[in-house]
Amino acid sequence: MHRFELRVYYEDTDLAGIVYYANYLRFIERARSEWVRDLGIDQRRMRDETGAVFAVRRLEADYLRPAQFDDELVVETQVTKITPARLELEQVVLRGAERLFVAQVTLVALDGQGAPTRLPAVIRQQMVH
Repeated sequence: MHRFELRVYYEDTDLAGIVYYANYLRFIERARSEWVRDLGIDQRRMRDETGAVFAVRRLEADYLRPAQFDDELVVETQVTKITPARLELEQVVLRGAERLFVAQVTLVALDGQGAPTRLPAVIRQQMVH
């Protein structure tokens, strides 16, 4: 499991001072990017060498509790399933032990023309270890 820490800034909130719902998607995207980087995967090099890029195919989200300005949050990212063609993740946004947001995310690989392609084998191997 990967952990990504962040703080809620004023720009992340709405008039009520709570995190605007779409910003949770930004938080989990940042967490995925850092997770991939921490695995040693250079997404630019992957694109240049294999033509493949990651894309979100499906996302199911549950908003459980609101985060607020200046909260310290953690996004946990965990692989739940990996196949040659897709990667399924669970991402949870926490404030301490309190679950605020949970997403089931399906990632696929696309080739240079935007068509689905297999995830590079070396990338799959790095993600399961």
